[in-house]
Amino acid sequence: MEGEVAVRQERDARVVAVTGPLDLDSVAPLEEVLRKAAEDGVAPVVVDLSAATFADSTTVNVLLQAHSALGPALRLAAPSAVLMRLFTLTGLDTVLPLYDSVAKALDAEPVAPLGADGGDRGDRGDRGDRAG
Repeated sequence: MEGEVAVRQERDARVVAVTGPLDLDSVAPLEEVLRKAAEDGVAPVVVDLSAATFADSTTVNVLLQAHSALGPALRLAAPSAVLMRLFTLTGLDTVLPLYDSVAKALDAEPVAPLGADGGDRGDRGDRGDRAG
């Protein structure tokens, strides 16, 4: 099964739903959506990982690059058990902004549009609604 990426607007956020495996052969659409969001200054971007069935190091790299580009505007929602295990084993659960559900990611503290705060895209440290 090949992975799929579907994008929708929900409230003031771009929600990116991922289905199936994310690996070297299938992660390009997600990478493109996240790159475009960063270029467009979209905030927030919620990536729904509840239906992701696999992820490899390529996916980890894409998510880390997106986190670097989007900062607190990137929100990873409802990671599947497989992805949560990967995030925990690699320590990314302490780096990436993880939320239990898309709703909690959408309800998280609003972020300024990218570039509106003088370029600070660092993590604000709000981890109250995080998955784990």
